[in-house]
Parts: sequence; C-alpha cells; structure tokens
Amino acid sequence: MSLHACADLVRAHDADRFTATLAAPPAARPRLWPLYAFNLELARAPWASAEPMVAEMRLQWWVDALDGLAAGTGAASHEVLAALAPLLAETPALAQPLAAMAEARRRECWREGFADLSVLGAHLDATSGNLMWAAALVLGAPAGAEPVVRDFAWGAGLANWLRAVPALVAHGIAPLPDTRHGVVAALARDGLARIARARAGRAGLPGAAAPALFPGYLAAGVLRRAASHPDRVASGLLEPSEFARRAGLLRPAFTGRW
Repeated sequence: MSLHACADLVRAHDADRFTATLAAPPAARPRLWPLYAFNLELARAPWASAEPMVAEMRLQWWVDALDGLAAGTGAASHEVLAALAPLLAETPALAQPLAAMAEARRRECWREGFADLSVLGAHLDATSGNLMWAAALVLGAPAGAEPVVRDFAWGAGLANWLRAVPALVAHGIAPLPDTRHGVVAALARDGLARIARARAGRAGLPGAAAPALFPGYLAAGVLRRAASHPDRVASGLLEPSEFARRAGLLRPAFTGRW
C-alpha cells in the first residue's frame, strides 16, 4: 500500500515526474516513486505554516525520520517512509543525497532569497542534483557517473525553477538574485551548456540508470525559450505546449536517451 500511496502522491502533485516515470521500464518505477514522493513531502513542508519556525519544525520531522531510517533505529511512521526504507537498506549511499536535499529546504521555511547566482546554483544542485543522483543510485549508477547526472540535473532544476518564478514570487520568495533580462538569458544558456555536457558524457551512465534523468525531458526546450525571451520568465510564459510535452517524452520512451 505504501508504494501505491507514493505513486498516487506523485501523480497528483508532480505530473512531469510521474509521466516521465511511466516512460521508464516497469521494474524501475517502484524504485523511483518513493524518492519522488519523499521529495514532494520535503517541498511541501516549508509551506506547512506561515510561521517559519513551525514550518521548520515540520521539515525537521522529515529530517529526523530519514536519519532514523538510515541508522536503522527509526520506525517507518509514514507511508512514504515505509516505501523508502527498503531502498535505504539496499543502498546506504542513498542517505547522504536525501539528507542534503532535506537540509536545502530550510531556506524556504524562512523565505530566504539568494545573495548571488552562485548561491542559487548551489541550491539547484542541493535539490534537483541530489534528487536525480539519488534516483540514479537506486537504479545502479556507478559513482563515476555522478558528474554527468549532476550536470543534467542542474539544467533540469534550473528549467523548473524558472517555470516556478511567478509562484515563488507570490509566496514571498525572491527566486532570482538578478532579474535583468541579460542575466536571466545567460543563466539559461549556462543550463543548456550543462545539459549538453551531460549528454556528451552519457556513455558513463548505464542504460539501466537512464530513467533517473527522464524527468528532465522538458528542460532544454524551457531553457531555450528563457534564453531567447527572458521577459517570459516573470510572466510565467515558459510552459511547454501539450504537443511539446508529448513529443518531448517520445525520446526517452522509445530510445532510452535523455
């Protein structure tokens, strides 16, 4: 039941990752849904209360629960944790990226902005990078594949971040340290360059682990739009069309390439 709960949670609240997971081989899906459901719970925790201290307490509950599972001393007191526990037992290295991912969410509890682009970049790596690397780990990626995965995850994370700019502003967060169009366009080009670098190194990632990167299937198109039309970021006009969504998923679904 816990695995079904994870799949339902991802289906309801993270449509892009759920759809991308359906493009993965059936055996990979039960390994990915618990990670994506855990990520959703972490992402929702900072917004559990308008009071930063209360929100951080909710996030801390997940941090402590993860620590307990990783150490073998905690109980799986939530359906997402019950689904995550076997993965942690099988792949102990999974605990580190998940813990770092949780810690990165603290700034959202306090509605903190970013001092400069390097701080934003570190946040993208801590969130998107750690999640995608965790997904690659549970699908058998070797340690040497981490730079490739993190490059691709950074570009994918940036694309999602730019898509979320209007919502983040509405929630009281300044998502970009510099909103000048030239700076935003250059940031998008950086994301595209990282995706290109990752694709150039794809031979280092086993095919069995490739579905970990499938959720980034929309990223390059979003970043190209942001680079060409940075004014669309603030107005929320980066969303791909339904045709682009379907066409973008054909590549990983039928070729296994990201």
